[in-house]
Amino acid sequence: MTKEEAKKRIEKLKKLINRHRYLYHVLDKQEIPDEAFDSLKHELLKLETEYPELVTSDSPTQRVGGKPLDKFKKVEHSAPMLSIEDIFSEKELEDWENYLKRLEKSNEFEYFVEPKIDGFAITLLYKNGVFSTGATRGSGLIGEDVTINLRTISSIPLRLEIRGKFPNDRIEKKVKELMNKGKIEIRGEVYMEKADFADFNKRMVKKGVAPYANPRNLAAGSIRQLNPKLAASRPLKFLGYDIVSDMGQTKHSEEHQILASLGFKSATGKVYSKLSDIVDFWKNIAKKRTNLPFQIDGIVISMNDNAIFQKLGVAGKSPRGIRALKFSPKQNTTKILDVKFQIGRTGAITPVAVLLPVQIEGVTITRATLHNEDEIKRLAVKIGDTVIVERAGDVIPAVSKTIPDLRTGEEKEIIFPRVCPTCKTKLKKDASEAIWRCPNINCPSRKRENLYHFVSRKAFDIEGLGPKIINQLADQNLISNPADIFELEEGDLMPLERFAEKSANNLIEAIQKSKEIPLARFIFSLGIRHIGEETAHDLADHFGTIDNLKKSGEEELKGISGIGEKVAESVYDWLKLEKSTQLLDNLRRVGIKIIPPQKTGKKLEGKTFVLTGSLETITRSEAEKRIRLLGGEISSSVSKRTDYVVLGEKPGLKLKEAKKLGVKIIEEKEFLNLSD
Repeated sequence: MTKEEAKKRIEKLKKLINRHRYLYHVLDKQEIPDEAFDSLKHELLKLETEYPELVTSDSPTQRVGGKPLDKFKKVEHSAPMLSIEDIFSEKELEDWENYLKRLEKSNEFEYFVEPKIDGFAITLLYKNGVFSTGATRGSGLIGEDVTINLRTISSIPLRLEIRGKFPNDRIEKKVKELMNKGKIEIRGEVYMEKADFADFNKRMVKKGVAPYANPRNLAAGSIRQLNPKLAASRPLKFLGYDIVSDMGQTKHSEEHQILASLGFKSATGKVYSKLSDIVDFWKNIAKKRTNLPFQIDGIVISMNDNAIFQKLGVAGKSPRGIRALKFSPKQNTTKILDVKFQIGRTGAITPVAVLLPVQIEGVTITRATLHNEDEIKRLAVKIGDTVIVERAGDVIPAVSKTIPDLRTGEEKEIIFPRVCPTCKTKLKKDASEAIWRCPNINCPSRKRENLYHFVSRKAFDIEGLGPKIINQLADQNLISNPADIFELEEGDLMPLERFAEKSANNLIEAIQKSKEIPLARFIFSLGIRHIGEETAHDLADHFGTIDNLKKSGEEELKGISGIGEKVAESVYDWLKLEKSTQLLDNLRRVGIKIIPPQKTGKKLEGKTFVLTGSLETITRSEAEKRIRLLGGEISSSVSKRTDYVVLGEKPGLKLKEAKKLGVKIIEEKEFLNLSD
């Protein structure tokens, strides 16, 4: 990016960030996700770091918060309430420490690390031990006097009392002096626990009132109510994280001890000197965040030595000695560089956005689906647009929103094809669908996708035979249909790139090993339209053998539980094709042995399970096998008929749906005991 391009981009980013900051901080409204907003700020900061001469005093990186509302009296802060600069990776954490070491000339620092609660920042002033004034952050220098509402929060003491031990006698003496005659200023977050938030929103919906988007917005809205009775009716809480007053504390960790001794709740933090320990803390709490009672969006890392912290000073409007290490977002902003059109095994044409690489949930994303032509129109997206990309649970990355405010005028319309990009056959679209398809069953791309599907993990699961190797084999005319795979010999593989004698032998062994396959996985491998993993199991359980399935009629298929009219029609039509009969005959000829469905008990009979997230001790397929062998059923979605949702690491939206419907949620250990 040239300097001129950077200048234009910076101006557009500043305008957009200021608008969303005003909506969020002043009006308590939100139009884009927090993670996307953080991403825009992060992009601006990186550009200004690269071109420091383009930094201006009106940049969002040089200010804090928005303008205070006029409905409350203004309060000037005794010390600025500054923001914390965000970082998103281990590399940025290392860069920050190296930056500090250059400034302070030290080989090792001590850090205080604590969860970053997603709340509403306030400051509390106590005069002679009695709560006197409470204010919002506002502009960072001037906030709003919201004392009348803060007094309604039970976790904020109206009079300070000593409720524990202090770090040392000197601090205890100073605190007592200030409690007797002096000022004590405490800072922290007003927040609402997730369960309280859910209950509150339920009541709002029953009253016909639109629910709040998140607990942070509700906390902010509650504190800004003119009527204290409204604030009192809402289950708000306070979490302290900082002490402005001089009590003789020399370390930030001591301030947390003082807060606890004065009766304030504060986040449980730890002192570390090694970045590796901080990263472990970050990763561990990321795993547990779903089960925490309140929302957190990362951790705060602060220089523990207060003298060094003060000496490091401030850069822009953020102290140099503190950073917020955010969790990998499920959403991020990036640019669309191009759009490619992929042909699936059923002929479906899917537009795929080629992206400027971006990190989402710790993974570098370079492509995201645009689903179909209708979705492109709904998003009003163009090549060159800045967009929000999201990745939730096991779902592939998708473009969820376009940000037209950042357009330069050089963006290009996305032209959806009307002929297949590979075989040039005219595309067709069913009136009941939004998907265009290539109807040519001999389309090279469709045939290639069918081969990928045939060897995939949930089908024949041939170790070492992925899309790249299949492409090589197909390009050399060694395979053209699934049966050809089982007739490969070592001599066929040796001339190919990346193959030596050992690797060729390993692949041939893996192919031969895969010849025995359960009926359900065999049915799934055939790539019949509308036949997913669960439907394949339904068909296998009903028919028992592939020969029985071949003899079935359309009416019999429709009568199977879980098989609808469309699915029945699709299976019946596929079985009638001469090409399908040929495929099944060829697979039998090359020695494929199909294992009938087996059950070892009825312990889980009548029980339906949904799995979400990654399991630690067993794979998802092993968990599914356990359930089926014991007579249970597996569903891909949560409903009122679901008996258990099995919770793994990094769960998706299924967890939220389970909580909403009151479905029983069990962790991996409980599931293993249940299915033992």
